[in-house]
Amino acid sequence: MIKELEITIAPEFLHNDSAIRAQILKLVPVSNQELTAFQILKRSIDARSHRVVYRIKLLAFIGEEYIPHSLFNFNIQDVTNAKPAHIIGAGPAGLFAALRLIENGIKPILFERGKNVKDRRRDLALLNKELVVNPESNYCFGEGGAGTYSDGKMYTRSTKRGEVDRILARFIQHGADPDIAINTRPHIGTNKLPQIIQSLRELILSCGGEIHFNSKLTDIEIQNNRLNSIVINENERHPITSLILATGHSARDIYELLHNKGVRLEAKPFALGVRIEHPQTLIDQAQYHCDSRPDSLPPAYYNIVEQVNQKGVFSFCMCPGGIIAPCATSPGEVVVNGWSPSKRNNPFANSGLVVQIDLSDIPNAQDPLAALNFQHAVEKKAFESANNSIKAPAQRIVDFVEGKVSSFLPENSYIPGLTSTDLSEVLPAHVSSRLKKALPVFGKKMNGYYSNDGIIVGVESRTSSPVRIPRDKITLQHVEVQGLFPCAEGAGYAGGIVSAAIDGEKCADAVRTFYEN
Repeated sequence: MIKELEITIAPEFLHNDSAIRAQILKLVPVSNQELTAFQILKRSIDARSHRVVYRIKLLAFIGEEYIPHSLFNFNIQDVTNAKPAHIIGAGPAGLFAALRLIENGIKPILFERGKNVKDRRRDLALLNKELVVNPESNYCFGEGGAGTYSDGKMYTRSTKRGEVDRILARFIQHGADPDIAINTRPHIGTNKLPQIIQSLRELILSCGGEIHFNSKLTDIEIQNNRLNSIVINENERHPITSLILATGHSARDIYELLHNKGVRLEAKPFALGVRIEHPQTLIDQAQYHCDSRPDSLPPAYYNIVEQVNQKGVFSFCMCPGGIIAPCATSPGEVVVNGWSPSKRNNPFANSGLVVQIDLSDIPNAQDPLAALNFQHAVEKKAFESANNSIKAPAQRIVDFVEGKVSSFLPENSYIPGLTSTDLSEVLPAHVSSRLKKALPVFGKKMNGYYSNDGIIVGVESRTSSPVRIPRDKITLQHVEVQGLFPCAEGAGYAGGIVSAAIDGEKCADAVRTFYEN
């Protein structure tokens, strides 16, 4: 007999099999000998009361032998001489599309404007230390996409468990901690993800696929509403049959290219605000109801939301023990994001704190690029407020609400440096006013959150794509251009590593169907 159960366990006994078995035996009337094994399915922290516990969903094997086995067998094959399909972008969507094409017997030919994970490091060092933005190689562009060097969170709101588990299994096969399969908030870490991405690349190449770095899509040719060819680096023309467009939400030049070619686009709601950072000890104390976080508990995270004047104000991409990173993709703009290493052992906790932006908030919203231009204007204003540098505009939290320019800024994680600024003059008025109303409310929900021990840093603007590339719900092709498969975040259909990877696989399956028909 196999029974699915949920137990609670104190953090200090999380890895104690005897303690877990004892909890199981409280729920099933069998002897310890009859309980032959157990398999943990999911694990989460419950800190709602002063007694913090782990909730564990598991399978109890009673009188039956437990034989571990892989739930997923990936059909790896040689596609060197197979029919090709082209992909733009080597983020999670592009890489997982390539892997799925291989499973489908199709040769992936992938073009990435940026560099491989190793070479990206040099450009990120220049960005952080010398404040030099390389528009083709940065935190957003390059092998693995934005997630490679901005945290590696594997949390997703996708409700299709099989699809999520399949993606996680692939990451585990290539070096991720198996714990991501059971943790309700799985996280790989920026220090580990590059090696995993490189392993995925090596698999694609070993199967006969192609990956070309420093290869930017600069033109497309459409004839009779059908994609006919692409141009790479302005002079390499490639005749194509299908194209999976997986460029991510920051490739503004791609939106402009499509718009200029008459490809239908749509402005899309997104969210915009700031990064907020506190000492991690403050968040630990508030969430775990303790003076000092015990070693048996990880650095605490939070998720907060409030409605202010009919608009959502909410935390986004929370990074315990993390670092705020400069994520501009062009000179003349300031964009911030956050990441954490696998151990999440830095002294600060940061999160996006953003306000919902609807099309009604944006001038000329009928223009497909209106939301994109709105986003860029705020990023440019942040750059100008920081004396024309990526030393980001910042303010202590209470000072921001009270309209005071901070006389000093506390120690923080943003390596390029901060500029003390009134962020109300950077952010749109309807964004700053809602943040000012929400912050004291959040302080009532989380002790110490609303205080000058923390800072806000501008601007957090790349929460999701401000443009949608519309596609057919069944074929996943663009609604007007045959052979063009808009994919994942850059097309407005996913958000985060796992959901982008899932969408990449779906587009690869759609390409197979397209070829079969």
